[in-house]
Amino acid sequence: MAGHESGNYHFTGIKKYFNSYTMLGRRNCVLATYGAIAAIVLFFKLKPKKQKALTEQ
Repeated sequence: MAGHESGNYHFTGIKKYFNSYTMLGRRNCVLATYGAIAAIVLFFKLKPKKQKALTEQ
């Protein structure tokens, strides 16, 4: 598999956890993406529904 695993990289800050050079960094990017998608789905699923206004007839 082609990749960048052969280099010696010294990341600092957020780059240490989210990068495309290491398997750990790739995994963290995928988990963050899945988490964001799940949060958006849950937000819209659990959002209270608007109630229709009651009208007198």
